[in-house]
Amino acid sequence: MEFYHKLEDGKRAAEMMPHFLRARAQVYFDARAKRVAATTDWAEYKRNFRQAFVTALGGFPERTPLHPSVTGVIERDGYRIEKVVFESQPKFFVTANLYVPTTGKAPYPAILFPLGHEAGAKSHFAWQIVISNLAKRGFVLLAWDPIGQGERVQLWDEDFQASKVGASTTEHTIQGIQSLLVGDSLARYTIWDGMRALDYLLSRPEVDKTRVGITGNSGGGTHTSYIGSLDDRIHVAAPSCYLTNWRKLLETIGPQDAEQCLPGWIAKGYDHPDFIYGFAPKPFLMLTGIRDFFSIGGARETYAEAAKVYDSLGAANKFGKVEVDDGHGYNKERREAAYRWFTRWLKGSEDTTPEYEIPLLSETELNCTATGQVTTSLHGQTLHGLIQARWKELRKPGTLEDARRLTGFTARTSAPPIHYYGSHTAGTIRVTKLVYETEPGVIIPAVLFEGQGGGKHPAVILAHGGGKQAAREQAMRRAAAGEVALAIDLRGLGETATNRAKSSDWARYFGDYDSAMTAILLNRPLAGMRAEDISAAVSLLAARENVDASRISTEGTGAGAVPALYATALDARIHAATLNGMLASYESVIRHRVHRGVFEQVVPGALRSYDLPDLIRWCAPRAVKVTGSVDALGM
Repeated sequence: MEFYHKLEDGKRAAEMMPHFLRARAQVYFDARAKRVAATTDWAEYKRNFRQAFVTALGGFPERTPLHPSVTGVIERDGYRIEKVVFESQPKFFVTANLYVPTTGKAPYPAILFPLGHEAGAKSHFAWQIVISNLAKRGFVLLAWDPIGQGERVQLWDEDFQASKVGASTTEHTIQGIQSLLVGDSLARYTIWDGMRALDYLLSRPEVDKTRVGITGNSGGGTHTSYIGSLDDRIHVAAPSCYLTNWRKLLETIGPQDAEQCLPGWIAKGYDHPDFIYGFAPKPFLMLTGIRDFFSIGGARETYAEAAKVYDSLGAANKFGKVEVDDGHGYNKERREAAYRWFTRWLKGSEDTTPEYEIPLLSETELNCTATGQVTTSLHGQTLHGLIQARWKELRKPGTLEDARRLTGFTARTSAPPIHYYGSHTAGTIRVTKLVYETEPGVIIPAVLFEGQGGGKHPAVILAHGGGKQAAREQAMRRAAAGEVALAIDLRGLGETATNRAKSSDWARYFGDYDSAMTAILLNRPLAGMRAEDISAAVSLLAARENVDASRISTEGTGAGAVPALYATALDARIHAATLNGMLASYESVIRHRVHRGVFEQVVPGALRSYDLPDLIRWCAPRAVKVTGSVDALGM
């Protein structure tokens, strides 16, 4: 209700969705804090965490032969670099560089090095420096190109000689959304690449399997935390510039790209410290930057919580944190801290030798394939193909209850609280401004259009992706024809659209990414919440004396069409629907290699049991009219 009297402040209205979602998340954060404080059996906690993690991922693929090959060798001072190609899944090729010491005596301790999102993938200068320095200190290291980077661009454009969509994080998230529709996380594939990379690393005779570490920065810090928490073959970990906590993430930069956002994760009651508990009580070092965009405040809170757990496990000396007054990146002070940490725990004594100067190699020199891309050199499987195969494997006939469960939809059958902002006439039409409350913290700006004449009239709810203003002319026509028309701003649209949704470069592909992804983390997809806004509008209209409650319909346009369909399918009080410019199907999203503007309509796991045409069919015998449906590109 506090928003009612501040709607004239556009900035305040634009804060509604972030404010609401953070408040919802805080309920889970508070419950988790109580659970952690009461935990005494950390072995059981770890088992439950790992089970929840793997479930959120969608499970792992089958472990199949790697079929590794070495395509070239580069001799360096004190080590050699082998160019390696292996298959993490059949014909799904991974390009990697293996660094092997040429001094000392094998078997050597080893370190798995997942990469961040920086340009050049395995050739990025910071990675070359830290990996080469560890190789010179007597470690075998393996770094591989993540999906969408280096030689593994999945949306490769031969004409542009680059990804069709530019940044690797954009490519990750396009394919991550496709994975979500099938009921998986993109991290299912990225973590599995890392586990298969570990399989290859441990297959090498030069490696001592009892002394294995993992480290990486940013996206590599993410996968250091992920893989370390799930795979007991890792003995020492040091993620850089990733660990913070979800409360601070939501307050600052928001959810990051797809593999860093596990569906339902906040609602399941897990947070960043839990990746540490999946690894405990083995040696774990947090490498942080005070000016990193991953909040240092969150990192400090995570460290403080996890330090208590390590202390309770009698392993306080095995947990540490390094803070450096700099920004994002595996910078020199963090690298040197990593050298000391890994030599201490994997070689028995800290190596404090200053960092060696490393002559850098070019991306071309480190490439494992002739063309620099697996798609053009090896013509193997693509992630797009794997996602489609996964869908065919998992899909089965569903019911309307699957849609209700996956959206979290609850019909809003009680008349909502309403606040009126005055009326005026436009010709013969009375126009009334109002807001109503769908649930605590969510207010829906709306305009009511009523013609002349007594008695009860049919009514229509107009949910336009451009907001209620875009529906004004249609509302006037419907009112002139004898209907009561209510044009609404679904949450996050119109007046309540967030500033980032209006201005972000990501908006071209993902719309209001922050709200849509946070909603998925909370297990309440936007499509379902917006359908509840329409359901509440039904109750609002049904309570009016001039409305025939048996003849309330809805008309959804653009981004409002999918919520209108869900509302119609799930709320039997809606007697008919018109859907204009609606996404034709979820299937089209995974059939196209690229999609735009669909994320706010996505319901994770939907394609396992139903698609949008099924929802239309389940509305029968009520009438549903579809006009101008569009594909995954909005065409």
